[in-house]
This record gives sequence, C-alpha cells and structure tokens, in this order.
Amino acid sequence: MIVSDKELKKHSSRILKILFQEYPDAEISLRYSNNFELLVAVILSAQCTDERVNMVTETLFEKYKTMESYADVGADEFSNDIASVTYFNQKARWIVSTAKEIIERHDGEVPSTMDELLALPGVGRKTANVVLQHAYGETEGIVVDTHVMRLSRRMGLVNKKNRDAIEIELMKIIPKEKWRRYTHLMIAHGRAICKARGPKCDSCPMGEICPSSWLYSEVDLSNGKLWDVKGRD
Repeated sequence: MIVSDKELKKHSSRILKILFQEYPDAEISLRYSNNFELLVAVILSAQCTDERVNMVTETLFEKYKTMESYADVGADEFSNDIASVTYFNQKARWIVSTAKEIIERHDGEVPSTMDELLALPGVGRKTANVVLQHAYGETEGIVVDTHVMRLSRRMGLVNKKNRDAIEIELMKIIPKEKWRRYTHLMIAHGRAICKARGPKCDSCPMGEICPSSWLYSEVDLSNGKLWDVKGRD
C-alpha cells in the first residue's frame, strides 16, 4: 500500500488528537530566564536529558550572570562547570565561542533569524528552531529531537533516518500551527510510554492506530510503503 500525503495527514491528525488529550500541558522542560540562557540550555541538551541539563544550569546560571561572563571564561574552566553533560568539552568551546560572536556581531542580542542562528558555533536546525519558537514566538520548522525521530518513525509518519529529512517530511503533513506543540507532545509521550527501550505498547492510548503496536506488522518503508494491518476485526 502506497501512502499518500493526504492519508498521512489524516493519520497524523488522529495521533495529535489523542496526544493533545493525554498531554494537554506538554511544554518545554528546560529552565531558563533569558534568551541566551535558553540557547545555552539547548546546546547542552544535545544527546543529554533535559533533567540533567536543568541540574547543571541551576548552578551554571548562578555563576554566569551575563553573556560577557561566558565570553570571558576559559574553555577549560567552563568544561569543568558542565562536566556532567555529554560531550562537555565540545559544548564548552561552542558556548564560549557563541557568546563571543553574539557580543561582537549581534550587539549582545541572540539572533532572531534562522540563518543567523545557524551561523553560530554548535547551533543546528534543532537548536535554532527551539530558540526561534521559545525566544521569539517564530515557528519556521519542527524541532526534531531523538524522541520526535523515534516516535515519528514508529507511528508510521516518516520513513527517513536523517534529522533534517524527517523535519521536511513532517512539515508536509503536520499543520504549521501545530508544529511547536507536535514536538512537546512527542517528547511527553516518548518519556511516559514510547521509550527507546521497552515501550509500553500494552498501555499506549494509540494502540489501535500505531503501526508498531501488536496489531500491526511492519513492512518495507523504502518505497513509501507504510504498514500492513494484520489480525484486525
């Protein structure tokens, strides 16, 4: 069965309806008090849990009060401050360099456009999308983190593996006004039910429509095929 965008839009609509009911208050879980702290937190969150990032930034944001304080610190010292997050040495270099660039090239203001954000060290589309959405209320794309990647594939919405390709496919079938909430709903469901290991399919509210539930069998996705249903009455 070849699945059209129209069918995928219908499928995504059913998924979103259920998720909205299950997680009405789903929102960003990173804690921050200004745009630069948001940028720092998102950079730290790459391949790391938001819970861990919030633990680190609780003291980090007390120590570094201004963007200048980030720009002036040595990368080695900053690495020690964030040593409990993944890839802390690389992230330290990115954050210190990003602070310097924002001060020198953007008058100390976190950029508000996709292109300018992507030019900063350590900033990819995921980070840029988060900053635009939560700092400036601008939605140019869908934030694709590990939860969104995993769940979007499991639920049969995409068959891509590349983060950017997944975002492009999702933007075709998810209404723009729901792009921001889509990410938070997927994250909430990924943490609660659809975990990377040992997903709780038996208690999932989408058991009747999710292709990865016991009611379905996965088929080849390489040619746009989705899923074949088996055992349905």
